[in-house]
Amino acid sequence: MPSLSEQLQEVRSRAEVCLYSGGRVVEVRAGVMAMANLSLPPCSKYRHIAAETMVIENSFGSNRKETLISLQRLSTALNILEKYGCNLTNPNRPKYWRTVKHNNPVFRATVDAIQGGRAVLCLYGYSNQQPDGLSFPDDVMDPDVGRVAAVTLEVMSLRMELEMLIKEAHPHPEFYERIIPTLRHKDVGLNTDTVIYHSSSTPCRSDGQTKSLAFPLHHHSSRERSHGHSLSSNYQNLRSIQVFSTSSNKHPENCTVCGIFRISAHCLTCLQGLCSECDRLYHSNPDRANHCRTAVSSSSKNRSSHCSSSTWRCLHCTKVNSVQDVLCEECERPRLESISSKADEAPPATITEWQCKSCTMVNAASSILCEVCERPRLATRPPVTPSHPPITPPRPPAPVLGMPGDPDSQWVCQFCTYLNYSPATVCEMCDLARPEPAPLPVKLRPPSPVRRVPALPIKPKEPAPEDQDVWRQKIMKEEGLKLIQLIRDGEKKGVSPEEVYTSMRVAGDSSIPLCKWIKTELPLLLEQIQMSVATSSPKSDKTTTERTNRSCEAKDSEKDGEPSETKSVVQLSMAEVKQAWLTAGGDTERAAKQALRDRHSKVKELCALGFSDEAHCHEVLKQSGGEVRGALALLQRPLLEPFHKRIWSDKPEPPIDIHHPNKQRTCRSLLAVYDLPSWGRCELALSLLLEHSAPYSLEDVVQAVKESHDREFIRRVLAKECPICLSVFPHSKMQSLTSCQCSVCCGCFKQHFTIAVRDKHIRDMVCPVCWEPDINDPEHLNSYFSTLDIQLRECLEPEVYELFHKKLTEQALIKDPKFLWCFHCSYGFIYDGDQLKVTCFQCRNSFCAQCKRPWESQHAGLSCEQYQSWKRENDPEYQRQGLAGYLRDNGITCPNCRFQYALSKGGCMHFCCSQCRYQFCSGCNNPFHTTCAVDECSVSGLHAHHPRDCLFYLRDWEPSRLQALLQNNGVVFNTEPPPGTQTDLCGVIEQKDEGGQQTDSACGAQTQHGHAGLCEKHYREYLVSLINSHSIDPAPLYSSNELLLACRRYKVDDTRREGEDSFTYYSRLLEKLMDEVPLGDKVPRKK
Repeated sequence: MPSLSEQLQEVRSRAEVCLYSGGRVVEVRAGVMAMANLSLPPCSKYRHIAAETMVIENSFGSNRKETLISLQRLSTALNILEKYGCNLTNPNRPKYWRTVKHNNPVFRATVDAIQGGRAVLCLYGYSNQQPDGLSFPDDVMDPDVGRVAAVTLEVMSLRMELEMLIKEAHPHPEFYERIIPTLRHKDVGLNTDTVIYHSSSTPCRSDGQTKSLAFPLHHHSSRERSHGHSLSSNYQNLRSIQVFSTSSNKHPENCTVCGIFRISAHCLTCLQGLCSECDRLYHSNPDRANHCRTAVSSSSKNRSSHCSSSTWRCLHCTKVNSVQDVLCEECERPRLESISSKADEAPPATITEWQCKSCTMVNAASSILCEVCERPRLATRPPVTPSHPPITPPRPPAPVLGMPGDPDSQWVCQFCTYLNYSPATVCEMCDLARPEPAPLPVKLRPPSPVRRVPALPIKPKEPAPEDQDVWRQKIMKEEGLKLIQLIRDGEKKGVSPEEVYTSMRVAGDSSIPLCKWIKTELPLLLEQIQMSVATSSPKSDKTTTERTNRSCEAKDSEKDGEPSETKSVVQLSMAEVKQAWLTAGGDTERAAKQALRDRHSKVKELCALGFSDEAHCHEVLKQSGGEVRGALALLQRPLLEPFHKRIWSDKPEPPIDIHHPNKQRTCRSLLAVYDLPSWGRCELALSLLLEHSAPYSLEDVVQAVKESHDREFIRRVLAKECPICLSVFPHSKMQSLTSCQCSVCCGCFKQHFTIAVRDKHIRDMVCPVCWEPDINDPEHLNSYFSTLDIQLRECLEPEVYELFHKKLTEQALIKDPKFLWCFHCSYGFIYDGDQLKVTCFQCRNSFCAQCKRPWESQHAGLSCEQYQSWKRENDPEYQRQGLAGYLRDNGITCPNCRFQYALSKGGCMHFCCSQCRYQFCSGCNNPFHTTCAVDECSVSGLHAHHPRDCLFYLRDWEPSRLQALLQNNGVVFNTEPPPGTQTDLCGVIEQKDEGGQQTDSACGAQTQHGHAGLCEKHYREYLVSLINSHSIDPAPLYSSNELLLACRRYKVDDTRREGEDSFTYYSRLLEKLMDEVPLGDKVPRKK
């Protein structure tokens, strides 16, 4: 039996050959599975990749679950590496197989996230380091397929082993448990807080409850002492594990022996840190029982500080991860910063520059147009962080008008159904206005009868204490109802509820009606506030405004050489004053301060946008009613004036100067004008334009750069050679048809189809290079011409395109069953009549609509068969022509357009209709084509598929054999010419090729005796026409070789049965051929 190494070598060689030779996937997978199941350690099984090192370096976690999760990530990365290797061994490698980009997100998250991933790529051949990735060396034209297959096979085998290890289906897990100790403990959880430290002096009563999960524990101390030797041997194993754990140095805070649990005690004698269980086992030996040990207790503060510096906690699953991890090991979600840290590190919202959205140029904050592309900055409000929260006008408190159950003091919002209390007119929850209630109908009551009663002296009573609350609530209800009525009256006159409520508080018990007071007294009050702000603004400017706007005025101060001191008067708009008055609740002094404070904050906001002229900012704020957006529009309007003039002018945009000395400016212009996808594409386009002797235009280069970033591919796209004129054009100036892959320049494309439309037939409008497609195929004809119509509409002249449509229409009319060709002048038209006599609209001659013969008076009242019979018996001229006239009358009819030719079928069976250019066999009417639609056809070139009764096959039979076939079926045929017929030369009209031109003339061949005055070729044609007209099958006269050849031609099973004699075999084949293969369905039968 071969050794394991020999088995490994045999399995490896078989799988490698299967991998790089394009074998089946099942075979490759079987080889990988056999290699993974071999009982060999990783260091002996894998020769190319450092499998053991990769597994050790990429296994993390303090328990089995975390370790398996890390091995799953390694398996995913190996899967991607496996795909890279399979792409290199595939004969049809991808287009960009030479490079591996680092910016690929899949590569970054898998291969680049593990240790040793790039080393595997190096083994594949990606040994050349590039700024953005790895690539093959320039001198390497093809990868070393054998070496790549060997490395890929090991990657696939290691991934298979890891998958089996994760699913607990590995046949030999001890090899990996030896290098990864945490895989041994299948029930270990990360719960080190439950490990209890027992000192040597404390009696251990809970031995059974604190079992070690790494080694078996004995319950009684007497048995522990008796097994001291076994513990010593276990200690030697523990020391070996300790050496590995120390060398890996992955968890220095874990136990020195097991490497799993946290250290709970330090032994000062043997100088090692142990967990509680290992400490108990290790120091239970009498020789080590007196070692001096100290317990390890880490405070929560130190632990938290350590975690904060070297670990991070996932915000989704609260898992504590290492600081090097980008994704959480538990939920695999990305690391997110806490809100508090983001808030602490938030930069100040001072805008000193802005980035153009078109060309990405970073401009100064004061410029409104981009310095490169001269496009305007979007007028958006900056994210200014205010020094104090914005003060919103307080909503007037809703006084309680009655008890909570009082329906007059409550109303329900129609939108959010929140229960509000009057007199509030805005919902407390959704801030939507209360709808005005419908007026209630007034009920008129009849006056009650009044009786005169003498007045009696009544002593007033003191109200009881409980009646005072009722009286106070009644007063509040009356005041609330009064306020509601005032608000309703104010809304009818265009006064907001806030104005009504604030005016009622300010006016008090004034005798002037409230609405009149708002119209007359409130404007005067607002003017006083406006004057108060104007008189107090210089002092405020000196103390507050100068400090807040120091950054905006620093440049002007340095130029003037003296500190700036604003002494202009602040003019507020009425809208600002009213808003401040409402915010202050009617307090004029407070309103003035609030209005001035709001104005200064708005001016500061405008200064942050680059508008340092404070006086101008105050002016535009007054014009816009205190609205920052309106003021910003007014400030930007003069700056946008040059841009408006440029975009509304009739002058064309100036072209981009590619030779400008500032290349960065040129690239930004390309980025803004042509909307290129990246900055690198702009630099690529500029470098192509600046190449020496580059015949590229800017638009062609931009179009090519948008499609690809490969320089060599772009050069090929920009330098396409026209196969007709041999000139070089870019791909955008080349035209191609959908039926082939040929491309010609636009000029040659236009010239070819212009000539084809004017001088040739509609079927000549094919590719000028390869003459595709085959227009004889009716299935592809409509789709081809519909696509061609779209292309010709854009390139042909209007009159040429109109002629093309006219020919296309005629081509469609030919297929109409009512379409007729004139016998005399070859003019075509549609005839809807029922009479046989048809008069041509072009030449005014008449012919028969059914037999297509010239009309004669004898044809009236007779069918076409009766007329032909009469003509054979009574027309001397027809009788004199003999069988030559018969062959002429039964000449060639085009199966596509039904045009008739008074010609013999002749020697060549390939016929091309002069009307529709349809190519067909003149004997069976089957089409001739180069692209065959018959399944399993091995014939290439121009050919047709003929039935067995076609003239194509029967013309090779001797006349005597054809006569015997007719005699066997009782068909009469002629052997002697009619009297008065020329018998020495054949007079059948046929088409001849003379000097490159096709002419119609008599045959002129010598006639033979017994052939009815015809040459042998045309006499055979006459006999075959009789065979076809009577639908006679020629198969009964086949010889054995002809029968076998026909069976193979028509795909008839010719297998000979066992013990079958020749007569029975050929009889069965003949019967099977005649049953399975019918005669030709397009062969002309009615003669």
